[in-house]
Amino acid sequence: MKIAIINGPNLNLLGKREPGIYGSTSFDDYLVTLKSKYPQVDIQYYQSNVEGELINELQRVGFDYDGIIMNPGGYTHTSVAIGDAIASIKTPVVEVHISNVHAREEFRKLSHVSGKSAGSIIGLGLKGYELALTYLLDK
Repeated sequence: MKIAIINGPNLNLLGKREPGIYGSTSFDDYLVTLKSKYPQVDIQYYQSNVEGELINELQRVGFDYDGIIMNPGGYTHTSVAIGDAIASIKTPVVEVHISNVHAREEFRKLSHVSGKSAGSIIGLGLKGYELALTYLLDK
């Protein structure tokens, strides 16, 4: 099984950025743990701070992979284009957010991704990625 994890802007700073909200573990460190826990899964990882690059990656993997776990970061709330890209591909996407976006600023309650995704996991920290992976494995 091939799963793509696609992270959006500022998620390259996990472990350094606002640890009170996002924790102190880098995504690279977390990814090592996730891959070791699921050695039977081919997990590919991509991160970009650029909206168009995220769309290109969705299109690249969106017809050949078995699932996509995506945290679009701040683009969740602003990018109709990322939502459209998810709607345009065959591969199911699970939206993940580390923080509870509904408990934060009002503008974060709007998602252009949720309605196009198979589901959303919000506010459970990095554990959300594993929960999304488990869902895709069971699907």
